[in-house]
Amino acid sequence: MEDTVLFREKQYLGRNSYWISRRLVLAAFCFLVYFLEKEGRNAELLLIVGISISVISVVLLFIIHFKTSVYPDSIELDALWSARKVKISLDSILHVEKIPYSGFLLNNPVYNLHSKGTIRFYTRGKEAIKLTDKDGLVYIIGSQLADELLAAIKQAMAR
Repeated sequence: MEDTVLFREKQYLGRNSYWISRRLVLAAFCFLVYFLEKEGRNAELLLIVGISISVISVVLLFIIHFKTSVYPDSIELDALWSARKVKISLDSILHVEKIPYSGFLLNNPVYNLHSKGTIRFYTRGKEAIKLTDKDGLVYIIGSQLADELLAAIKQAMAR
């Protein structure tokens, strides 16, 4: 795209606290059972499963879930693998605000989730940007850099 990028953020799939805690508990369980029961084939299998979970966790730290890019005329959300790219025109946006993403401690990562009149994009972080367009659609974009994303969107809308 020949437009200048006002803001870009990459959110990685393996850095979501919900899934990290699940993987760590499973790996810890496998290692604990292995050390309690060192003899037998099942113990060796649990050691292999624990190591595999740990390796997968490290690999997931480098896999991008989605990228958020703000251009002078649009916001572009590009996802992992085969998901469609979402482009939100800034001409149709009426209201922009920073909000807390969710009251829950652990949230699932989502991309282009349509639910109850909102479209959600989230990997990790506690804050989000809420966009309301002319048709009444609400976009909630979770971000670790919510202040910078809000400033970039407001700068692009002012043009």
